[in-house]
Amino acid sequence: MNSEVRVRNKRRTIWLLSLLVLGMFGFGFALVPLYDVLCQITGIQSVSLRSAGEIANPASEQEDSRLITIKFDTSVHPNLPWDFSPVERTLQVHPGKLYQVDFAARNRSSEPVTGQAIPSVAPWQATAFLNKLECFCFNQQTLAGRQSVDMPLRFMISPELPQEIRSLTLSYSLMKLENAPTEPNKREKG
Repeated sequence: MNSEVRVRNKRRTIWLLSLLVLGMFGFGFALVPLYDVLCQITGIQSVSLRSAGEIANPASEQEDSRLITIKFDTSVHPNLPWDFSPVERTLQVHPGKLYQVDFAARNRSSEPVTGQAIPSVAPWQATAFLNKLECFCFNQQTLAGRQSVDMPLRFMISPELPQEIRSLTLSYSLMKLENAPTEPNKREKG
């Protein structure tokens, strides 16, 4: 009788474990639709809906319509004999898109002169959201006597820029570098 009870217990355990395996297998298949239902209830966009393109991305639509005004400002230290100004003083940009603006520089002296641009952003809270991909401010600039160049700035405003910031000013202060190498800039203005 003791062996009969053990056999019955083993069969019952095998039966319960088999049901458990089948239930786990079925639950695995049901997870995807359950996840989609949970996402719809909570308002989270599910992976399957995003990949199928069934739900429009309101954030990207908002960024396409959002415009930020950028003002470009320059100043030149008195001991630097250069003219330096942005080609465009203001620009309307969409966050997340790449833009390029040029700054015109001209050495008024007859000798090579090296300068360095120092950037600043106002309001300062926007500094982390202005991404400069290419900037003349990354390197020293040497202009031969009477040389003129256009210096590019390629940048993007992050879509994470706080909504209350609708305008920002990017300023460059140009300083003369003493004892700097004097190999002229190769980008001759045409």
